Amino acid sequence: QVQLLESGGGLVQAGGSLRLSCAASGSIFRINYMGWYRQAPGKQRELVAAIFSGGSTDYADSVKGRFTISRVNAQNTVYLQMNSLKPEDTAVYYCRIVTGTENYWGQGTQVTVSS
Repeated sequence: QVQLLESGGGLVQAGGSLRLSCAASGSIFRINYMGWYRQAPGKQRELVAAIFSGGSTDYADSVKGRFTISRVNAQNTVYLQMNSLKPEDTAVYYCRIVTGTENYWGQGTQVTVSS
């Protein structure tokens, strides 16, 4: 059983910053992929940022240059540093990890950016 614990969401003014974290615990042998997704009201869930086991990263065009994803392998933890936040970044943010063929999602954390 693998559990993901997310934290760091909240309310921030436009231009501000937040740091999300997601810690995985349980029977984890190897994490191949860690990613952050978001879902705004009335919209589909979308990829925000991802980091692979080799350290390569991928970002949605809308967050490039503002968000940074990182991971601490020894702690099975992934972070999302969000800077220069915009009202359109408002959404529930979910972390996702892939271990071998298994896929796990966090419960989500709300990020609200006021204008």
